[in-house]
Amino acid sequence: MEHQFWHEKWEADQIPFHRGDVNPVLTNNWRALEAPAGGKVLLPLCGKTRDLAWLTAQGHQALGVELSEIAVRAFFEENGLVVTREQAGPFIRYHAEQVEYLCGDFFALQPEHLDGVVAVYDRAALIALPPPLRAQYAAKMWTLLQPGVEVLLVTISYQDGQINAPPFRVLHAEVEALYAPWCAVELLEESADDVKGHLCPQFAYRLQVR
Repeated sequence: MEHQFWHEKWEADQIPFHRGDVNPVLTNNWRALEAPAGGKVLLPLCGKTRDLAWLTAQGHQALGVELSEIAVRAFFEENGLVVTREQAGPFIRYHAEQVEYLCGDFFALQPEHLDGVVAVYDRAALIALPPPLRAQYAAKMWTLLQPGVEVLLVTISYQDGQINAPPFRVLHAEVEALYAPWCAVELLEESADDVKGHLCPQFAYRLQVR
């Protein structure tokens, strides 16, 4: 999607994709990953998700990458965190305690931005992107992640015409096509989630970078 689309959603507070609670897919499946305590977890296109605070409560550091500065500021305000703000190349960097945000375009990331990242939690990024950008996103991740890094990837599915995307449905065959060339792919859980008033299949994958 174009940057302006997401900026307008946050400016208008039209954010049905934001959950008011911690995602049970995360709490049910996080321990299937072997992310070392104290390691840094990357959350791409994460908005102001409460999942980030849950991960820090488990002893991790968290690195969010988010386009909207409204979302970034809201996270720190809602969690009562004192934050520092500074320019960091193409990003605006926000930092407080165990939490860091890079506010800007995900595709501007370089490997040095992910120094110390041991795991990735992608609940919102892949499904936010139309097909051509999903391929670019996965290819970009390949350039950023070190061998051994593990990813908890969450996708959804639905019938044609059932939901006005985003979020986009991502089928298992596409997950395999995007990630199997450079990751071991394991389906951890199939469940269901409410997506714009529709109960839709939801899938959790464990990916391990080779």
